[in-house]
Amino acid sequence: MIYEISVENIKCGGCAGTITKKINEIEGVNSTNVEIETGLVKIDAVEGLRDTLVSNLLKLGYPETGTAAGMAAAKAKAKSFVSCAVGRINADK
Repeated sequence: MIYEISVENIKCGGCAGTITKKINEIEGVNSTNVEIETGLVKIDAVEGLRDTLVSNLLKLGYPETGTAAGMAAAKAKAKSFVSCAVGRINADK
């Protein structure tokens, strides 16, 4: 099953790399594709995993579009900047 989840805070390839790496670690996920320009994350995974995927994206700092508000959005944005930096560092290795 392909899940298409629109998320906020994707800035660059580092962000995409972090999302791909962490989401692919979830049991039942076959592959992940991140469209940086649109903020769309396409995940091929077993049925019934959507809530887990959305929750993990939020923990990484990429809340589903239209769901994060107030302090949660600020916290998510800060996490996404850290993920972005980590993704860039890992890409340089």
